[in-house]
Formats: sequence, C-alpha cells, structure tokens
Amino acid sequence: MPNIENTYYPQSGFLVVLGAGESGIGAAILGKEKGFDVFVSDKGVIATSFEETLVYESIAFEQGQHSVDKILRADLIVKSPGIPEHAPLITQLKASGVLVISEIEFAAQYTDATLYCITGSNGKSTTTMLTYHMLQKGGVNIGLAGNIGKSFALQVARENFDVYVLEISSFMLDDMYHFRADVAVLLNVTPDHLDRYDHKIENYIASKFRIIRNQRESDYFIYCADDELTVQGLAEYKTDATYLPFTQLGDVQVGAHLDGSNNIIINVPNKDTFTMNIEELSLQGKHNVYNNMASGLIAKVQELRNQTMKESMESYVNIPHRLEHVACIGGVNYINDSKGTNVNSVWYALESFSPDIVLIMGGVDKGNDYEMLRDLVKTKVKAIVCIGKDSTRIHESFEDDTDVIVNASSMKDAVEISSYLAKKGDTVLLSPACASFDWFKNFEERGDKFKEAVMSL
Repeated sequence: MPNIENTYYPQSGFLVVLGAGESGIGAAILGKEKGFDVFVSDKGVIATSFEETLVYESIAFEQGQHSVDKILRADLIVKSPGIPEHAPLITQLKASGVLVISEIEFAAQYTDATLYCITGSNGKSTTTMLTYHMLQKGGVNIGLAGNIGKSFALQVARENFDVYVLEISSFMLDDMYHFRADVAVLLNVTPDHLDRYDHKIENYIASKFRIIRNQRESDYFIYCADDELTVQGLAEYKTDATYLPFTQLGDVQVGAHLDGSNNIIINVPNKDTFTMNIEELSLQGKHNVYNNMASGLIAKVQELRNQTMKESMESYVNIPHRLEHVACIGGVNYINDSKGTNVNSVWYALESFSPDIVLIMGGVDKGNDYEMLRDLVKTKVKAIVCIGKDSTRIHESFEDDTDVIVNASSMKDAVEISSYLAKKGDTVLLSPACASFDWFKNFEERGDKFKEAVMSL
C-alpha cells in the first residue's frame, strides 16, 4: 500500500463508498457533486430513506453484498467508521494499494471552514452539543457533524457554514491522515472498544491522539490534565499547537481550572478571563464540570462574550440518552443513560447522583473491568437489575457489594422490578456499561424502550 500520509487524493475518477449509513450517503453525494463516478456498496440492507436518496440522486449502489472485483477498481474508497480495519475486504483493498479514508477526511479537503474537533472515550456528545449550543447562541454560522447530526460530507456539499463542531470517534480518526483540526479536544482516554485495537490500550491511546495530527502553531489543543492515560499519551505525541489543559485538581495559568470557591476560571492567551461558579451550570456532576471547561475553552478561542458563555452554560439541556431525566414517579427519579456503553460512563453516572440508586445495567459485554465501579456501587447502589442475554460477569463482579442483584427478562420487566425496589427519594438509573446489540438495534432503541416502560408504570 502507498504511504497514504504522502499521497494526494484523486479529485476525480471512480469513488467507492463502503456503507450506506448517514456518513456514507453524505460522502456519496459530495463525491457526485465533485465530479466522481460514485458507487455505494453495503453488505447489509440499506435503510429505505437512504435507498430513496440514492435513487433520487442517481447514484449507483448495491446492498446485501460487496462486488469485490468492482470495488478493487476504485481510485479512492471512503469507508464507514463501523467497518473494522481488520475486515477481510479492507485488508484486501489496502494490500492492493487502494486508498481507504474516512468520510471526515474526504469532506475536510473541500471546506475552508474552521474545524472544532472533539474526541474522548466519554463526554464527546455532551461537549459537542454544548459547544454547538454556545456558539450558535453567540451568532456563529456553525454546523454540527461527525458522530452526531447530519453527515459532515453532506453539509460540505449542500451548506455554507463558517465553523463546524465535529464529534469524532477513534474509528473515524483511524482513517484520517491529512485532516487538520483548528482546535482539537481530547476529553479523556479510558479502555473502550479494545477489541478493535488488539486489546492493547497503547493502540487506543495512539488512535485518540491522531486528533492532533497536522496541527500548526496557530491551532489549539485542549485536553484534560487530570486524565491518566491522556497524560501518558502526551509524553509520546506532540503538536505545534497551543496547549490548553483543563483540570479540577490543580491550577493552570493557561487553560481552565477551579479556584477555592468552586469557580471555573478560563484563561486563553490574549483573551479576557471567564469565571463562573459550578453551581450555576445546568449540567451538574464532576464530569460535566470537565465538559463545560472544554466547551468554555473553545468558546474563548472563538472570542465569545462572557455573558453569552454564561447564559449558554446555565440554559443547556442535555442530549437524549445521556443522563436524561425521564420522570419522577412516586418520588422516584428515572434517569436514561443508555448512551453509557462503557464502565467509565457508568462511573460518571453514579458519581452524579446521591444514594440510593437502583442500577439497570448489562448487554453485550466488551471485556469490561468492573473494578473501578466497586466503591461507588458499595456506597450508592442499593440494587442492580440486569438486562441482556448474559449477566454472569455482573453477578460475579458485584455479588459482595450490593444487597440485591436480579435478572430481568425485558426492559419492561427491568423497569417494573426497579420500581418495586425503589422508594421515595431513590433514583432508578439505566446506565448499562455494555453495548445494546443482544436485545436492541442500538443504544437509542434501548433508551426509548426504557422511557416507554417508565411512562407506562
């Protein structure tokens, strides 16, 4: 395979898009607009709405198979982030010398917009949406894309934004080479998706630090100075950008920190200082202080007014499925954190609420190490209700730490059991620590089923 870092991508010819989801359809439309002969290939069934779009746009496609001989003739491949690097087709393509890149990489070469790029194991969606909310409130002509919102490529093809805030996963970063973030944000690095990284944390760290590739002196790198694996990566991966750390454990002259009165202090070179007490934030909890610090640093780089920042941080309402308050029934609060698909997310969720918590968790275990949850489970969780096909590891991990661990046969059953176990003043928290694919299509469906079950109590 040619050295892709030193290769300029073809600007015409045969473009193959692998995967006909949101990002794939966007890439296909942008490719068509730029004069490529486009072919979309999806091994699964293409959603009806996306199939209709391809027909309307007169873009050739196939579903239920990959026509390998045809795909191998591509001048350029844009790959869905959901397709692993070690998939046989991808291995074959790269061995044949075909260039394989991500939709974000493909689209970025066709826009001069400022790119604010946010990655991390946890908090990406909240920080991205909070940043979008804040900059929009500040009058910035901004697009929202990446892992959230409409496809970046589609917006580059059909919109005209001055700035984009992009939520970027490690899977996207793995296929990005020339891409440059004007502002790169790394919230944290915790063990997640290690099956995609040969079960080596150093490979996952390397993937996350691709966010700073190609940065220049005029750019910014925002990162959490309290995160152990991020600090580990800093020793190896460098950037010419201005470093803007954020911390709750110390003081920094440049970046963001807490003072002795629990005020967030944000200082960016040549910008005025921002101060706000954490009790005024609409999103509470230690993890959300970090998220607000990261978004606030971006806002300062963008030179938003302090009053606009403060109003935004006071008014922001969290995204669905991330610590989403569903209802208070009989004095019991029901919280939907279906997006909490790893152990670290559950730690943040448990940290956000007072005892007593009835925790609904389980699903497709990704090799979770539950040890980090043990102290919080002991002090805050009165019962665990397990969902999913196999809850053996949850039982083994927590049988000595909480009085009650029971299995549910469905989400409706889980909610009914939880409502029986919970008393006035308690919290029923869906925070699974696992993927959803055994019982549900995705975490959204899991969260929606939880909300339906709560509302039918």
